[in-house]
Amino acid sequence: MSRAARLPYLSLSVLFVFLMVLMGAGPVGAVERPRVEVSEAEAGAGGAVTVSGSGWRARALLTLLVCGQAEPDRGVTGGTNSCANADGRAVTADAEGRFRRTLPVVEPPVPCPCVVHVATVTGAGAEADAALRIAGHTVEPLPAERSGGRLSLPADTRLRGGDGLLTWFGSPPARTLEVTVGNVGTSPVKDPVFQVGTAHGVFAPQWQDQRWRGTIRPGGEARIELPVELAAGAHGDYTVSLKYGGKVLAEHPWGVGRPWGVTLFWVLVLLVVPAAVVRAGLALVDHLRPRRPGHAARPARRKGLPGLLPRPARANTPSAAPALPWVAPDAGPEDAGRPSVPYGKGPTTRA
Repeated sequence: MSRAARLPYLSLSVLFVFLMVLMGAGPVGAVERPRVEVSEAEAGAGGAVTVSGSGWRARALLTLLVCGQAEPDRGVTGGTNSCANADGRAVTADAEGRFRRTLPVVEPPVPCPCVVHVATVTGAGAEADAALRIAGHTVEPLPAERSGGRLSLPADTRLRGGDGLLTWFGSPPARTLEVTVGNVGTSPVKDPVFQVGTAHGVFAPQWQDQRWRGTIRPGGEARIELPVELAAGAHGDYTVSLKYGGKVLAEHPWGVGRPWGVTLFWVLVLLVVPAAVVRAGLALVDHLRPRRPGHAARPARRKGLPGLLPRPARANTPSAAPALPWVAPDAGPEDAGRPSVPYGKGPTTRA
């Protein structure tokens, strides 16, 4: 067979191998979504079930809760207030995004249908639910979904702002939560009330209602900005959550630095105040100490010449006049009027 005749067969073989590779590789770019499974579909209160999951972010910290008024396709309608938060468990996914954890079965504070709710604590928000029937617990139908406007979160969230000098000294840290929400309902949403929650570590968030002034038309989007503030002196790993209509729309991590200015202030206080007290006490003791009798005062030192004593004061007496060479030392009153002869130059005669 010639080379030209073998070319079509070679092309078909390469194409066949390529198709087999694609079929074995599966859908290109497919991302596995988080999944949760329970070992038993029904359990009684006081027992335990084994919860396993896959498709989570590697090394992600997760919380496991038993929640009521929830279904896997609708989520927890009442938020974490419908869950048994005190009996939850935490687990960390492995490098492949898998986990396995034993969870005690407790009755949630609201009626069933119930689920095992798994959600991330930090990082990008993700959650999944698995149905669980609790024997003996009350079951009531879920509230009907509200018709009209419904908000969704088509974009990621972010925290805008930074810490200043006052925050370094213990002032309350503050940020602005920015999210873009869209109205996927059939009617406009006017002045929606959001719930902004802040959670420290693995604790449940503390929610606060905040109203956004504006109208979001069906099919439209709006940029929402909501203030977030922590308590004075707060530091550590926090999570900011946004909830609307009982459903969590977004979660964003927030790492708050320690207010080292407060620590520096107390260190200075502990060093400066004792030194000032000791100095004041020494000055008071020196002032109140009695002087010994007969104690001579030290001579004052001369200014500008440390270590030298002052010169003694001169006496206020006229100095003696020098002897003149032409006055005889033994001249008396009788020699007055005589011409004086220099002493030692010749004899002196007397009458």
